[in-house]
Amino acid sequence: MLLNRTASGGRWRIRPDGPGKVTGKLAYLTDMARPDMLVGLVLRSPHPHARIAGIRTEGARRLPGVHAVLTHLDVPGLNGFGIARQDQPVLCADRVRYIGDAVAAVAAESLEIAEQALRLIEVDYEPLAVIDSPAKALAAGAPALHPQGNILHRRYYKRGDMEAAFAACAHIVEETYVTPRQMHTYMETEGGLFVPEQNGRLTVYAPTQHGFMDRLQLSRILAIPETAIRVVSSPIGGSFGGKDELNVQPYGALLAVQTGRPVKLHNSRLESVRAGLKRHPMTLRMKTGIDADGRLLAHEASIVADTGAYATLGAEVLNFTVEHVIGPYRFASVEVEALSVYTNNGMSGEFRGFGGNQAIFALEGQMDRLAERCGMDPWEFRRFNMREKTDPGPLGQPIAQSDGAAQVWRALADSSLWRERQGLSARAAAAGADAPWLRTGVGAAFIMHGGGLGVGIPDPAGGRLRLAADGRIEASFSYEEFGQGLLSALELMLIETFDAAADDIRILIGDTDLVPDSGSSTASRATSMMWKSLRNMRAPFTAAMLEAAGQALDRPPDTLRLGPGGIYDAGTGMAGAAGATAAVHGVHTEPLLGYAELAAAVEKPIRTETSFHFPTTDKTAAVGAHFLYTYSAVAVKVEVNTLTGRVRVVDQFHAVAAGPVINPQGFVGQIEGGGSMALGYALTEEAMMEGGHYLIRNLDTYLIPTVADQRGTVSVLAIEELPDEDTHGPRGIGEVGSVGLAPAIAAAVAQATGIRVSRLPIEPRLLLRRPAFLDKAVSIK
Repeated sequence: MLLNRTASGGRWRIRPDGPGKVTGKLAYLTDMARPDMLVGLVLRSPHPHARIAGIRTEGARRLPGVHAVLTHLDVPGLNGFGIARQDQPVLCADRVRYIGDAVAAVAAESLEIAEQALRLIEVDYEPLAVIDSPAKALAAGAPALHPQGNILHRRYYKRGDMEAAFAACAHIVEETYVTPRQMHTYMETEGGLFVPEQNGRLTVYAPTQHGFMDRLQLSRILAIPETAIRVVSSPIGGSFGGKDELNVQPYGALLAVQTGRPVKLHNSRLESVRAGLKRHPMTLRMKTGIDADGRLLAHEASIVADTGAYATLGAEVLNFTVEHVIGPYRFASVEVEALSVYTNNGMSGEFRGFGGNQAIFALEGQMDRLAERCGMDPWEFRRFNMREKTDPGPLGQPIAQSDGAAQVWRALADSSLWRERQGLSARAAAAGADAPWLRTGVGAAFIMHGGGLGVGIPDPAGGRLRLAADGRIEASFSYEEFGQGLLSALELMLIETFDAAADDIRILIGDTDLVPDSGSSTASRATSMMWKSLRNMRAPFTAAMLEAAGQALDRPPDTLRLGPGGIYDAGTGMAGAAGATAAVHGVHTEPLLGYAELAAAVEKPIRTETSFHFPTTDKTAAVGAHFLYTYSAVAVKVEVNTLTGRVRVVDQFHAVAAGPVINPQGFVGQIEGGGSMALGYALTEEAMMEGGHYLIRNLDTYLIPTVADQRGTVSVLAIEELPDEDTHGPRGIGEVGSVGLAPAIAAAVAQATGIRVSRLPIEPRLLLRRPAFLDKAVSIK
């Protein structure tokens, strides 16, 4: 369905967290304060690469108002962190590897005193050669940044006879694609409040996408049991993957334990730029060939990713890229070689799309170039070579079968925007008679995006339901709300699952003391796993509720049903989907027994839990291979000003096949928001570095799209049908909206100007044309 308020009816609802956010009444974790708290700061290296010859902290320790000055000697446990590989020092002992590396941490009674304390810490650095590119890191004789060398991860995948396949090709396209280092640019920078409790435990209020993983990592660093730490991780003012890894948490936790007082840390924007994660810059070289009919025969890809100084999830991002440079197409032979390389540049890590953005920009660029080479319509070329429903996944693995690929292809082919392209092709050169310097074009891209963490990575899920003492149906998950609309989706699922009213529900998320471990809020998995959890718990929880109600009412349980506010006679009112709709509109009869009355009547609390794993493919498949995919097709119309080289996106069309739409408003928001992020990726954003130093310091020189850049229309068509045998429910859509826009813009620019770009962001200088009137101007000597 085309998602709009009319089509979606009463399921367009005010977000539970919406009023607090738009009025400013909602307190984020970085807004928190305690009367007796100290202010924490971290001293970071001014050098991208240097040996530490000595650290002297005496002057800072003597400063009045300073309560703690910490170095690597004060880390009681593991002096390292990282979700997958703990290779990043909490506080560096003998070497710094990038300008965000932490050397010391202080806690003081004010920000001004803390800043002065940092200035009084003396560090003797011996600068070392800076490895500021993967090429330098891979060069013979390059100094090793880590004991194992400068390669974090290597992936290789091959099937078929590449030599024979290329020999049979009628057309071969070779191209190198370069993608930028992009900032997450969340409004809330990294920070938190760290509180030592009277019972000896530590409470951490800090934005993260995986509270239980933070708790595990902090227990290693502090050398205390996980149960001695509570992590509260929601609400968050934006993350997009950037807060999936630890950031300020080790320093706040160490300072709070050392001082016995609450400590607050909150990064400035400059600190966030220096130390925060970014999207991996990648260079992707591709050689792809087709036969005379346009059939794909051979595809060779070489990928080099700059992971920066430490691992975080760089290896896992690379695995995802390898899978997605093959994508939704049928190649007779494939060979992919990929490297993730350590450098002295800023940290690269988790970012919305997780390596898919880089892969699909390059892959779709190849498809457009090959279609042009053989004279086929680019969209027909994709359909001719697209995988069929029963085909295996990109890495040859079994996957959940669906018609999603064909469905989104047809939807875009039938769209008014794509039909407009046919008319533009004949008159692009003459577009805009009143403004001949403006050129218009339409382009499209196809996306097959994996959900979940993939083979070889533990991916637990689960949740809990209980009837609370006040009569609320309480749903508990460890996921976090960081603007993606998770609370809205879960509220709607609970309303429809139990025919409940919004007031009957309480949602607990993001607090390790209160919720079970549901896994990470990442990889487009949270909504799918909540849906599956409720499916698992619906029958046992409902049965337990009706059994208890039957005892309280002295009636057989099968004569009762759940409804808005309590227990009803099963023969009256509206049950099921009709009841859910009625609940939304507040239309219902009076219950026989209210939920609060039921809670008071039971002797033993009513509670149901579920635990399972994200659906995965054959465990023998390649590491990182996925089982569930979201399919999307995106078309864009652009206007190129050939005097300035600037590109403006005028219209967008997104067809998304992701199964049932849980929350229409959230669905549209995710696609629009992802598209906005991709707009910056395609046209303006690049966190440029030189010699291991960022050339940007703030948002005055890092250009992100604003509302003014989103002046065109954005149409979102949701394709909800799944095969009858599919039991996996809705697929995630949190990332897919950010993946396809850049290659579609590049294709539209090519139609408008005849210039094919292979580097992002698209540089205006490449699109400049000499105005005709200058050719006729009289030269002055």
